[in-house]
Amino acid sequence: MADDLKDNYSVYDGSLGFGERPALILVDFVQAYFDKGCDLYADVEAELASALRIRDVARAAGIPIVYSNVVYKEGGADGGVFFRKAPVLKNFIAGSPMGEWPNGLQPAEDELVISKQYPSSFFGTSLATELKVRDVDTLIITGVTTSGCVRATCVDTMSHGFVPIVVADACGDRHEAPHKANLFDMKAKYADVMSEADVVAHLQGMGAGNG
Repeated sequence: MADDLKDNYSVYDGSLGFGERPALILVDFVQAYFDKGCDLYADVEAELASALRIRDVARAAGIPIVYSNVVYKEGGADGGVFFRKAPVLKNFIAGSPMGEWPNGLQPAEDELVISKQYPSSFFGTSLATELKVRDVDTLIITGVTTSGCVRATCVDTMSHGFVPIVVADACGDRHEAPHKANLFDMKAKYADVMSEADVVAHLQGMGAGNG
């Protein structure tokens, strides 16, 4: 089966590489995924730690850093079909503690927060404009969940003309199977999927160049 999969996907063998002006996004790392009493708990503490290590290096390199979260009006009136399909999204109604940032992830005052109502960080938001204003050509993607908002953000990153770099170590899901399957598919069709170590090495090289 594994050999058949590789054969079937062998037509997808392209690679993008980093552009010259990357930004980093942390997709939906909010308390719901870290609170064991919440239905959305996903056991992704290690993935958050990886994203925060990357953020530290990104800050030192002086690249733009973006965070996304999900926020709904009372009753989910602005959530449309997505809110109807996934009632668990009630955890993200404005004012819920499940929508707050977890320990260690407080954005800095000069870092951008994108609040959204749908899976992609681009849909219905100013993210594409904000990246273009900052002359960004590459978006390094971390976050949760791999099969949901990370994937949706990845596809829209490419669709808006930015290079998507998905960091495997810094993306998580509530089960390993959809996590791995979506990393495989994103790597095949939409993005370069890299390790934390490779992304950190690239960013540190940028920082050295700026010095």
